Amino acid sequence: MRIAAVQMDVTLADIAGNLSRMITKTRETRAAGAELTIFPECALTGYCFDSIDEARPYAESIPGPSVDKMAALCAELGGFVVFGLLEKEGARVFNALALVGPQGLIGSYRKIHLPRLGVDMYTDFGDRPFAVHEINGLRIGMNICYDGGFPESGRCLALLGADLIVLPTNWPPGAEAAADYAINTRAMENTVYYAAADRVGVERGVPFIGKSKICDPLGKTLGYADHTHEEILYADVDVSRSRNKHLIRKAGVNEVNRIADRHPEMYSKLVEPHSLQRPGR
Repeated sequence: MRIAAVQMDVTLADIAGNLSRMITKTRETRAAGAELTIFPECALTGYCFDSIDEARPYAESIPGPSVDKMAALCAELGGFVVFGLLEKEGARVFNALALVGPQGLIGSYRKIHLPRLGVDMYTDFGDRPFAVHEINGLRIGMNICYDGGFPESGRCLALLGADLIVLPTNWPPGAEAAADYAINTRAMENTVYYAAADRVGVERGVPFIGKSKICDPLGKTLGYADHTHEEILYADVDVSRSRNKHLIRKAGVNEVNRIADRHPEMYSKLVEPHSLQRPGR
C-alpha cells in the first residue's frame, strides 16, 4: 500500500478552511496513488487555544460533520484518511484522530499523553485502550505527538499486530530530537512502519518545526521533510516486512526478534502506579 504523510500549515479555529485544504491535499495524494493519507494533529481545528472554553466550540463528535465529509470524499475517490481534530463527548474534550474510509468511520484515538502545551493543557486524557484497525489488509495503530515519546505506546500497538503506526503531530521547537531520532527508533524497536505527519507555520507565536518522516521496519528513513515548508511524503508499505519479526542477518550467527526476545516478567516496574503529580492536573 502506498501511504502519504501531509506536512501542512493549519489555521486556528478555521474548520471550514482547514477541511477544504485537507480535501484538496487528499485529491493530490490519491492522484499520486496513495491509499492512505495522514494529516497532522489538530489539522481540523488548530492547536494553540488559550482555554477549554475557547476550544470547545470547535470540538466535534466522532463520527460527526467533518468525519462525514471526509468519508464522502473517500467514497468518491477511494482510499482512506487519518486526520486530527478535537473530539467532544458530553462535557469532555479530547485531542483525537479519526480514521475514515469509503464506508465511514473505521476507528478513532484519543491522545493519552498530554504535554503542557497548546490545547493539551486543557483537554481530557485519552481513556481508551490502544487499538489496531485494518484497511485493505494493512493493520494501523494510531498515536498523537507526545505519545511517540513513550516507547510503551508503540510497543502496545506492535503487540496488537500493527504493521504501521501513524503519528500526527504538532512538534514545537525543542522536539527536533523526536523527529531526527525517535521515529526511526520506534520503527526499529517494534519492526513496524512508522509515519509522522507534522504541521508547519506559526500559531499565536508558536512555530512548528515540520520534519515529517516515514521509516521502514528496520528504522531506515523512507522519506523526510527536513524543513519548515509544506510537503507531501510518500512511501510504499509491504506488510510481509512488518510481520516478519525474526530478522536473520546470518543464520545461526546473527538473528534478532524484538518481540519474541522480550522478557515481560522483568518489566513490572513499568506498570507500577507512580506518585508524580503534574501541576494543573
